[in-house]
Amino acid sequence: MKTKHNLNTLPDKPTVVTIGTFDGVHIGHQKIIQRLINTGKEEGLKSVILTFFPHPRMVLQKDSNIKLINTIDERHGILKNMGLDFLVIKKFTHQFSRLSAEDFVKDILVEKLKAKKVIIGYDHRFGRNRNADINDLKVYGEAFGFEVEEISAQDIDDVAVSSTKIRTAITEGDIKKANDYLGYHFMLTGKVTKGKGLGKQIDYPTANIEITEDYKIIPKQGSYIVKSIISDKLVYGMMNIGMNPTVNGSMQTIEVHFFDFDKDIYGKTIEIELLDRIRDEEKFESIEALKLQLAKDKESALKFISNQNAQ
Repeated sequence: MKTKHNLNTLPDKPTVVTIGTFDGVHIGHQKIIQRLINTGKEEGLKSVILTFFPHPRMVLQKDSNIKLINTIDERHGILKNMGLDFLVIKKFTHQFSRLSAEDFVKDILVEKLKAKKVIIGYDHRFGRNRNADINDLKVYGEAFGFEVEEISAQDIDDVAVSSTKIRTAITEGDIKKANDYLGYHFMLTGKVTKGKGLGKQIDYPTANIEITEDYKIIPKQGSYIVKSIISDKLVYGMMNIGMNPTVNGSMQTIEVHFFDFDKDIYGKTIEIELLDRIRDEEKFESIEALKLQLAKDKESALKFISNQNAQ
């Protein structure tokens, strides 16, 4: 399946389209996306999601400190795996925000996306100053030859509630709850960089993960059980997010100690899936006390992984 990234390479066949950021691509979103894909198959249309990046609030509200569940690449990967035909990422700019509702429909939905059906939320607003609604879209549909199918208030509310609960759960460190709402494991994606090497000195070598997207939500500081696919191999480990207070750290780091793994992965970009939380970050009286706690953490993690794999 080919997934398109921009408005320059688009389907040459009629499509069914939905519009939205779909941050998290959680179980509420998945219900809507599955409906889109199924409609496409039933009606002989290609399925398309039109999404915007950066997030409109990042552009229109300069002081917006919005944190997103997925980076744009993570979102792309999840949608691709669901069987979507086309993901179209439209760069959101001030100029684009001033496009009139009619021009948006004519130039993008009809000409670029070849929409024959648009599945959209009952409360969706679009066009300059967001002054057009679903009733306007239905009028445009009659004029330009596409059908509009409404997503109910219940389904839209489920999506909004889930997104809020997921963000709250992540910031509180409740990864299990976040994962339940997501329908997959919350992930962090970043490049492995060199750290201070303390982990290696105390027999717990770590990979420092650098996340460059400042809009990505980071879980509450503490220790987590994680897994990753590195060079096609599944590896488990434990990750610490925090300030390393035992050694008087001055900035937050994200460090992963992988079990039974000794390959050089500096410079690689890896995806870390978070499975569960072990504990809060603590300041220990000595390096020796820290080592004792890390041994307990590893034991807890291995027990969790063993139990999970036995299910």
